[in-house]
Amino acid sequence: MKDWKPQHYRRSPGASAVSSSVMAAAIATAQKTVAVHSSLPPILTLKHLAHLTQVPYLHLRDYVSREVEAYKIFRVRKRARPDQPTSFRVICVPPQSLAVAQRWIAQHVLAKGKTHPASTAFAPNCRLVDAAAPHCASRWLIKVDVQRFFESISEVDCYRVFRSLGYQPLMSLELSRLCTRVGPFNGMRRSRKWFRKPPLSRSKIKSYAVWRLGHLPQGAATSPMLANLAMRDVDVLMTGLADRYGLTYTRYADDLTFSTADPGFEREDARKAIYEVYGVLRRFGLTPNLAKTTVASPRSRKIVLGLQVDQDAPRLPRAFKLKMRMHLYYLERDDVGPLKHAERRGFSAVTGMRNHLMGLAAYAIQIEPAYGKDIKARLERVKWPVLY
Repeated sequence: MKDWKPQHYRRSPGASAVSSSVMAAAIATAQKTVAVHSSLPPILTLKHLAHLTQVPYLHLRDYVSREVEAYKIFRVRKRARPDQPTSFRVICVPPQSLAVAQRWIAQHVLAKGKTHPASTAFAPNCRLVDAAAPHCASRWLIKVDVQRFFESISEVDCYRVFRSLGYQPLMSLELSRLCTRVGPFNGMRRSRKWFRKPPLSRSKIKSYAVWRLGHLPQGAATSPMLANLAMRDVDVLMTGLADRYGLTYTRYADDLTFSTADPGFEREDARKAIYEVYGVLRRFGLTPNLAKTTVASPRSRKIVLGLQVDQDAPRLPRAFKLKMRMHLYYLERDDVGPLKHAERRGFSAVTGMRNHLMGLAAYAIQIEPAYGKDIKARLERVKWPVLY
């Protein structure tokens, strides 16, 4: 999308039929948006958004007014953890028209927002290896996880993000409604954070007046970038906290990582820092996952985002290399080969196994290029069946 210019509005077909006061108001509103970022698209009304996204206005209106439960809900089993009960991740799939609108908002609006430098996920040119690199060769490593991260970001948080991007209050409300859903009423939704504070009678648009507030759905195209932008104030406070303790802080979605190479840092310092981190999270309505908080002391193995950071550069963990070694051993054996190995490993088709292993090789190339390229070359030399 080209940068917005007021001359386009004044010269567009039909502009002569618009009163000068309306034209002036539209241009003034648009200029507040482009003042934040020159490439941000001005959005004046919900009908204007419908025109920009090519999504029917009535569809958008229904989503904003919460007339229908728009999402299909799936539960995906999380990876099993020792001595922990089975848990599931809730995936929310939006209907086609809403998905189109969300993709447009993500690409043309949220992608222009400025995240905090400590945020290392869901942004252009973000790589896993770059997210782990700041913690290499550290003596102490502290990892804190946020429980139900997306579901903890409320409709109000999203509204503030759109307001910070220069959009007017009503448009910010409508954009935040399009990017959130009202989840089931459970223990997490009982606090006052999830209920509208002003009485419904004060709402000027009666169809927009609802008691319960929405949250970011995991599965919407807008959720990752919105969560990052909504967490900017948290990142600011976490960075200040880290500076006071001589720590390096980064956040990859819901994974908060602190590290230091300072020989004077002690376990008691780590305990105090974690206590303060919990306080900052709770201040913003976020719940730390106590079971996933870890402290890695000197001489212990240190893993960040699945990568080893004990040395000067991130490396693939030993378990990953052993897994690839096992696959290649059986694939290259004449008495086993791809067909038998796929069946033994539980793959429904050799195609799926081949794509899976090629994906792991591509991932390895990003972390350790020489090792990854060797793995990929060996996979390509495997005698795959013609119809795999």
